[in-house]
Amino acid sequence: MSLVNLAHVCSHLNNATKARLSLTSIPNSNLHLKLCHALQNAGYISSVVRGGPTPPPAHPILGHPAANDEVEGIEPVTLDNVASRRLWLGLKYWRNESVLGKVKMVSKPTRRVTIDVEGLRRVVRGEDAGYVGGLRSPGESLFLSTDRGIMEARECVEKKLGGLVLCRVL
Repeated sequence: MSLVNLAHVCSHLNNATKARLSLTSIPNSNLHLKLCHALQNAGYISSVVRGGPTPPPAHPILGHPAANDEVEGIEPVTLDNVASRRLWLGLKYWRNESVLGKVKMVSKPTRRVTIDVEGLRRVVRGEDAGYVGGLRSPGESLFLSTDRGIMEARECVEKKLGGLVLCRVL
């Protein structure tokens, strides 16, 4: 797992929301895909589509890209084109403000921060636990990499899982 590339993705998402883009792309990797699906499940982004270097066609009604299986003409992934594959993300806005606020890395490439269930319970209640600050506002989320994939902190507390703290969405 490359936290350097994940830090680039977080800064790219921050810049894309400041530039008020409706569609942006990031490099395709399993870690990025799982994090984007977690962000989509939490309601921060509208769509996640795997594609090539050019943006996928937009859905005629919704305006954001359609799912891969609905789009005809998507070339299959081969050894020749795997490096050029991208994840196309549809960003959400509400009342002229970005739904995805600011994305900050908690674990860094030089310092990986892990947390157990008890520490995570304290963080969800708003208290600090080691290097991880508490969740103090209602729209704030913390994403962890666990044995069962990337999940939000509240979901990890429900399932009694700890793991590597990846990023925080403010």
